[in-house]
Amino acid sequence: MKLSIFLAIALPMAAAEYTIDAAHSNASFSVRHMMVRDVRGQFSKVTGRIVYDAGNVAASKVEATIEVTTIDTQDPKRDAHLKSPDFFDVVKYPKMTFTSTKVWKEGETVRVVGDLTMHGVSKSITLELAGLPVEGKVMSATARGKLSRREFGLTWNKMIETGGVVVGDEVGLTIEIQAAQT
Repeated sequence: MKLSIFLAIALPMAAAEYTIDAAHSNASFSVRHMMVRDVRGQFSKVTGRIVYDAGNVAASKVEATIEVTTIDTQDPKRDAHLKSPDFFDVVKYPKMTFTSTKVWKEGETVRVVGDLTMHGVSKSITLELAGLPVEGKVMSATARGKLSRREFGLTWNKMIETGGVVVGDEVGLTIEIQAAQT
């Protein structure tokens, strides 16, 4: 009987750096309005960079900037209110940023914890990534998470006659990214 032993050596995959393509990326949000339905909006300009290491996901990093001045909820009057000091105060805080502090993989899901700075306040949030297909030198991903707008100092609200408030506290955040290797 002949016994053969094969030793496989995994060569380390190098991390690749990608630049977020602002023309093909955006951030969107949803928040409860009048206690009955969600209002959705988006920020049309997202920039930044991603360092992705498929062989060691924990070594990956994300830095993104969202231009708050590009907010669009399909209602110019509401957009003007959201840009005002009652909410985002875009004159003082025209951008929000996200910088990852930890990346890990659970099964097929990649999670990213990072510091989101919005309205002059930084808080840690967790995003769950879907996708991450890399086609040649282009990658795409969808990141989803939730945050409390009050924790970021976005506290404007009004009571409604039937009870409850005009704007909910929990905000769903989705960031759609397409990025090219640099």
